Amino acid sequence: MEKPCLNNKDEYPDDEVLCRYLGKMKNIWDSFMVFLKENYPSFSGEWRYYNDGKSWLYKLTKKKKTISWISVYHNKFKTTFYFPDKAEELIKTSKLKKEYIDKFVHGKKYGKTRGVTIEIKKLSDLNATKTLIEIKEKIK
Repeated sequence: MEKPCLNNKDEYPDDEVLCRYLGKMKNIWDSFMVFLKENYPSFSGEWRYYNDGKSWLYKLTKKKKTISWISVYHNKFKTTFYFPDKAEELIKTSKLKKEYIDKFVHGKKYGKTRGVTIEIKKLSDLNATKTLIEIKEKIK
């Protein structure tokens, strides 16, 4: 299984480090950060190093609620969302591609929660992430 590349605990993922790993994808990363700032000003994000996975993850939150976890790979990044079972109908009836709906419906359960991961390799891949943010906002 592919591992995230931000795994040096002593190397904080600043712009220079992100450029090194994301390459041309850094522009898409930046446009995603601008999108979040403009459309979801109540969201905040922070980089944290997690010893269990031995890598840096970007935790996107709204107050104390985690919206998404973002991991960086060579020339791409991934957004992962965790939803309670009650989100299943919203996900099934959303405009998400069938592969993402299936990932959730048939995904591994963590108690009453399941995850969906979106791999971002091009700008249009962000559409699924934006849809999942909208769903996350609807769930109380």
